[in-house]
Amino acid sequence: MATSVFSKRQRLDGSLASRNIAVIGAGPGGLASAMLLAHAGANVTLYEKGDRVGGRSSAIEMEGFRFDTGPTFFLYPQIIREIFDRCGFDFDAMVKLDRLQHLYDLVFEGGPKLALTTDPEGLEREISKISPRDAKQVRRFLNDNKGKFERFIAPLQRPFNSVFDLFKPDMLRALPVLSPFSSIDKDLSRYFEDPRTRLAFSFQSKYLGMSPYRCPSLFTILSFMEHEFGIFHPRGGTEAVMKAMAEAATSMGVRIKLNTPVQAVSTKDGKAQGVETSEGFVPVDAVVVNGDFARTISKLLPNKSRAKWNDETIATKKFSCSTFMMYLGLRGTMPEKAHHTIFLSSDYENNFAEIEDGKQLSSRASLYIQNACVTDPGQAPEGCTALYVLMPVGNLRADGLEWDDTATAMARQIVFQRLRDAGFGDIEERIMVEKTITPLQWQEEHDVHRGAVFNLAHSLGQMLHRRPHNRFEDVDGVYLAGGGTHPGSGLPVIFEGARISTDMLIADLARAPAAQPDLHPPSLTLIPECTSSRA
Repeated sequence: MATSVFSKRQRLDGSLASRNIAVIGAGPGGLASAMLLAHAGANVTLYEKGDRVGGRSSAIEMEGFRFDTGPTFFLYPQIIREIFDRCGFDFDAMVKLDRLQHLYDLVFEGGPKLALTTDPEGLEREISKISPRDAKQVRRFLNDNKGKFERFIAPLQRPFNSVFDLFKPDMLRALPVLSPFSSIDKDLSRYFEDPRTRLAFSFQSKYLGMSPYRCPSLFTILSFMEHEFGIFHPRGGTEAVMKAMAEAATSMGVRIKLNTPVQAVSTKDGKAQGVETSEGFVPVDAVVVNGDFARTISKLLPNKSRAKWNDETIATKKFSCSTFMMYLGLRGTMPEKAHHTIFLSSDYENNFAEIEDGKQLSSRASLYIQNACVTDPGQAPEGCTALYVLMPVGNLRADGLEWDDTATAMARQIVFQRLRDAGFGDIEERIMVEKTITPLQWQEEHDVHRGAVFNLAHSLGQMLHRRPHNRFEDVDGVYLAGGGTHPGSGLPVIFEGARISTDMLIADLARAPAAQPDLHPPSLTLIPECTSSRA
């Protein structure tokens, strides 16, 4: 391993020495949990049903083209840097982050087109293309949301175990700026008159899979964070971060087992005792479940063992929208197109209403397009483009759209038409490789409940203590990581959630009597790509 990468390496914490912990799922939350637990001295085995780390934050590779599978906006790297630093690693020596000077093109159907940056004066100039009056309110909006962010960051860094956590001092300090019963769009109307300006600062609610007309006003901080802290691209795509986490974890002794799904969490008297895999029963002191909450927890634990989060309760919850994905390898390059483009329908509100209804495809859909090769040419063969296209659609429901071949073909044609509307031209004849993922595939192939890729909706009734707790309420010794627990979805938030959950686990086991030492099976192996050196 390169000396520069591990020059900051610290001694392991040791507080969990001889404790055996299973982490289920090698997504971002599972990898962060494995790192933190290994640093605390635990014997950690990370089980992943797929053949590569990262989960939905991994990559799709086809004939020299590489695409991020899911997340493409890398925001607020401070949290993952802190996790690496705590474990003794230099994140920036292991991952090359490009900070995008040009955040994204925001293309309104019918105009205008805004080229947004982190420069406040430039932002004002672009917003003035919509409304000179609104442009004068930009700095007030950013300043107010800086205060909101600073007040609310502390509550997002701790668990919410009950309603009483709402009355702790940090939450009481945050409440005056939260407007909990207001939506993002309504909150933004205090600053901006033109609905297009409000969309420019609210489309980020799509990161949570929600409409800005329903998403709680707290999340105006998402737009602020982009303009304050920037948007980054990890060289090699988001999976490069996942591989670096796996490398750090394995160097601390974490055993990563790919192609090894966990079939069940075994319990006795309401406490986790071990995990069942194809290799048999493995006893453990604790389990971290990192996976789509509703889909994973119902597979791992029988309904009768989940008093609070049983199948009947989960069925009553609200879930985010889904996405129809297209990964297109194209002949030729697109240097004139931004790394990120957001194309916003002129009928945005009705478009989202149709998504929430989930019974039909919207012909006037909005799109998100990533043209990563403009920053990272290695994502495609020379002279080619790896184009990632996301169209928000409804999640799966009994009375919703049936995702058969006809629906998939229709969605595909809507995407191509909307790409033309967004100024990308007729690209079908340039396609060299193509892959699509429908909501049904998200559910059946990627274990995403109802295909709701942003997990449980972040509505007021499903946040903080009303979200599944970091220390799972129904079974002792089970802890949650991922977007289905507090604080919620999105990469920086998932990293923070893993830190909250593992800190609770470490504290809980440090107080508990030790179990029998070293109960790991003797034949666990490391994954090859995570044991090689990095320059």
